[in-house]
Amino acid sequence: MISIVITNQKGGVSKTTTTAELGWILAKQGSNVLMVDLDSQSSLTQLFGVSAENNSIADVFGGSIEGNLDLSDVIQPINGGLSIAPSNVLLYTTEMGLAGRAGREYILKQAFGKLSGYDVAIIDCPPGMGLLTINALVASQGVIIPSLPSVMDLRGVDLTLETIGGIDAAGLNSSLDIIGILLVQFISHTLEHNRILEAVITSGKRILGVIPRSVKVQEAVSKNKTISEYDPKGKPSEAYYYLAKIVTTWLKDNKSRR
Repeated sequence: MISIVITNQKGGVSKTTTTAELGWILAKQGSNVLMVDLDSQSSLTQLFGVSAENNSIADVFGGSIEGNLDLSDVIQPINGGLSIAPSNVLLYTTEMGLAGRAGREYILKQAFGKLSGYDVAIIDCPPGMGLLTINALVASQGVIIPSLPSVMDLRGVDLTLETIGGIDAAGLNSSLDIIGILLVQFISHTLEHNRILEAVITSGKRILGVIPRSVKVQEAVSKNKTISEYDPKGKPSEAYYYLAKIVTTWLKDNKSRR
């Protein structure tokens, strides 16, 4: 199984939406996909209408002591080849408890090692660079960084890249590939957004595409659907299908190197 992290130091940059869209599209195209919700706000879990009152990813991580469940014990099917390891509010206290644990950075990687039957895992991370996000980065082969087209949000991209560099330097994961930057809520006729896009391209960072801003995205969330399901012919859906095409190529290349 190949794992991809969706993360950014900054909150409110469509990490959950991107995880859901990629998971939905890749599963629809024939992959067995596991989405992992590492955010205690549980937005990804709630989007798919999954109940995590009992078993959740928090029971896998544990806290100051080891978790009492394997990852396979908490996974719930959604449809077809799409499944989720759900989150609940207990994950907040879980992260605080991890600070004193030996090997705390490798908990998710070890959990993945016991798992079989999936082609790809897509991990939705909380804002910031806490131990849950570090676990995701250590356990994965690729990372996608969504960002709003603003100077402040791009600062979050830089901080995320610095963290990834620190993980490499510490020997926690030296093979993590930065798949690229995804600009979201993009308004093409706005001069500032186009200026930001040009600045990112000029900086040498790889742009995976732009996701147009649309009220349809919020409508889809309110109906517990992905935008690709709710408005499959809309521009945001087209942009996410383009992203999925890039990711599919990356997955094939990564698999051939293993």
